[in-house]
Amino acid sequence: MIKIACLSLFSGANHALCLRVCGNTACAEASYIKLSNKHMEKNTLTLGCLALLTSAGQAFTTVGFGDLSLATPPATTYTGLGGGAYYNGSDSAGSFTSGGVQFTNNYTDNSWNGWAYSNTTDTTTAGYDNQYSAYTGGGSGSDNDVYAVNNASFVSPAPTVALDANTHTPLSMRITNTTYAAVSMLNGDDFAKKFGGATGNDADWFLLTIRGFDTLNQDIGTVEFYLADYGSVDNAQDYVVDSWELVDLSSLGSNVGSLQFEYSSSDVGTYGMNTPGYFAMDDFTAVPEPSAYALLAGLFTAAAVGVRRRR
Repeated sequence: MIKIACLSLFSGANHALCLRVCGNTACAEASYIKLSNKHMEKNTLTLGCLALLTSAGQAFTTVGFGDLSLATPPATTYTGLGGGAYYNGSDSAGSFTSGGVQFTNNYTDNSWNGWAYSNTTDTTTAGYDNQYSAYTGGGSGSDNDVYAVNNASFVSPAPTVALDANTHTPLSMRITNTTYAAVSMLNGDDFAKKFGGATGNDADWFLLTIRGFDTLNQDIGTVEFYLADYGSVDNAQDYVVDSWELVDLSSLGSNVGSLQFEYSSSDVGTYGMNTPGYFAMDDFTAVPEPSAYALLAGLFTAAAVGVRRRR
């Protein structure tokens, strides 16, 4: 199966240079893609745009969660709008694995944290009872519309994603808000404020920090992604992410053993962050062979130089 993605941005530009990769061979073809989505425009200098065109089972691995079962039990049926089901570790397994990547979770006394997976589609219902729905109304890919949900509220250390022994180069993932977090930020609730405040002028924000650790568990860097940002002087540019956004992880390098996910928000109270600490993730892409990514990076550099000369 062929999958498409894109690789990197020119700093300060609103066009992405994309390489086409055919199976294990990178083709000498480059093109510009204009970034018209305002979420990407606000984050281009930090995140860039990452994409790949691969032959599955060869150079790249994409975890789309379609290999996971939502049979009940151990999964739980969602009784709200749209139905569906979710798995949150209620069988005390402590983790689940998809595509060779391990996602940890904890379940005690009918509460959970860490990672769950779901296919619920409720984009309307506010509150904790709808904590497993992506605000997009489904997954980003075609793998049975199953996606992962992270909950790290009041959890230390933060839950992790553990790469297997042959996969140490994470490339990208798709990220969006959950309905629980998005509706809370848009309208406020009993615990959290409405972003922007009564006037819409409060410079609120909700930030996800993805921290990489090498195979010796040493911190090797971070990637930041704003799930909401009301910091613009033009309130029309304020946003809560409501679509699947591609996040570039390639800056973490080729010796990544695990990823940790941390939240911060402008809305903080006596007991910590008031914004619900949740996000949804799909289509996690990594390189099994570091040498394959090195080849791609070299070809990209050569193509980028050629395109710069023609500009």
